[in-house]
Amino acid sequence: MSLHAAPGDPVTSGLDRRTELREFLRSRRARIRPEDVGLLSHRRRRVPGLRREELAQLAGVSYAYYARLEQGYGDTMSAEVLDAVARALRLNEEEREHLIRLAQPDRQSATQTVPTPQRLRPSIQHLLDTLGVPAYVVSRRLDILGWNRLAAAVFGDWDRLPPEERNTARLIFLSPEARDRFADPDRTALRIAGVLRMNAGKSPGDPYLSSLIEELSQKSEEFRRLWARHEVSCGSVGESMRMRHPLVGEFDLVREPMALPGGAPVRLNTYHAEPGSRSEEALRMLASWEMESLR
Repeated sequence: MSLHAAPGDPVTSGLDRRTELREFLRSRRARIRPEDVGLLSHRRRRVPGLRREELAQLAGVSYAYYARLEQGYGDTMSAEVLDAVARALRLNEEEREHLIRLAQPDRQSATQTVPTPQRLRPSIQHLLDTLGVPAYVVSRRLDILGWNRLAAAVFGDWDRLPPEERNTARLIFLSPEARDRFADPDRTALRIAGVLRMNAGKSPGDPYLSSLIEELSQKSEEFRRLWARHEVSCGSVGESMRMRHPLVGEFDLVREPMALPGGAPVRLNTYHAEPGSRSEEALRMLASWEMESLR
């Protein structure tokens, strides 16, 4: 899903795979300085980063071959060529998977189907309720499907929201109240934009994702800026994040995501504090207050 408008202009979304591939490759070229890869240039550069011919040279392919890839015609490229381009662009594993998915969608046919509307199995909700740490389940579309009371204490009372607003991307970009729960909301916003782009590449035919991206693009200048960076992410395992709560102040949590089997892709996100830390004490206080509110 590619955004072509400048800030303030109308933005449209919808997956144009070739456009997405072209813009992704250009954005990765732009972040590599010629001197970082041992290239010297005496000509003035109009754009940052490597030129097409320089990237082709580093990848060991002809300029015409690479130019065709950047024009969106990756269907006939061999796996070896794509791997060489990925190495030349210094792509991480998530970015490499994204490149292959865009260049050769037939190789990813199992992930191309449109997810159906999802409901949480009662057994999963029961699991959430028995966990002693903040936890919630999120879909590939980043909809929040279920959560426990401690998650609501940390992130906000999602039960007060209409179901269509229970979406982590919509909350971080469109809800100042939800955003204020994060001590570093800019970092969180960047991660969520990267996860959304990765997931959109996995489900390019999903009209819900297209609509969500279009809505965020129209309503959030920050989202338009981050989306234009073409970052991709599946979310870091063991990522530490600092939260902000009106009752206990700032505290740190470690995020541990895990995929849940069965049906459409969903992920369980759990959060814990380091043992013996002030953050663990803050989390214990929140849990105690939640228990008191049930009595």
